Amino acid sequence: MKRYATVEDYVTSSENWSQELIYLRSILTETELEEGVKWGAPIYMIDGKNVVGIASFKNYVGLWFHQGALLKDKGKHLINAQENKTKALRQWRFNNFEELKEQTDTLKSYIAEAIENQKAGKVVEMDRAPKPLILPNELVDAFTKDKELEAAFKGLTLSKRREYGEYIASAKREATKMSRLEKITPMIKEGIGLNDKYK
Repeated sequence: MKRYATVEDYVTSSENWSQELIYLRSILTETELEEGVKWGAPIYMIDGKNVVGIASFKNYVGLWFHQGALLKDKGKHLINAQENKTKALRQWRFNNFEELKEQTDTLKSYIAEAIENQKAGKVVEMDRAPKPLILPNELVDAFTKDKELEAAFKGLTLSKRREYGEYIASAKREATKMSRLEKITPMIKEGIGLNDKYK
């Protein structure tokens, strides 16, 4: 998908949907939203936070409400373009200019609600389940032989423990795993993370 530097470039480049995009843009620029471009398409924000985007595709032109799942959507206009993947984003599609004109008042009310939600700080909470910590057998065996090493390892942050576990597990040969274990043992005991020197 081509990326555009300005909203004007995006709108005028659309052969089939320029009228609809110009109209949608006129509605959005009447609000307090700040206009910009992100990911090569027009975006409308409050304090740098995405509220609404507009885009044209082969068969339709649409608005993207970045926290659309929070909108009341009494008219059932919003769809989740990626069911079971997208939690917050919702899209309203229009197939022609007449359809867009007919829905102008309702669309404006959705935009107003999206603005109020953003100003109120309402966001869809994302599931951020941490990745499980999986330790390679070589490391687990080393802990049974060296309790000081195990205690020091448990004292590290989860991300540092994960880095060490992945460092050993990613080695293909057993000899490499053991040489890596030998290298990191003093680092773990000193409470140093594998990548601390790069941070």
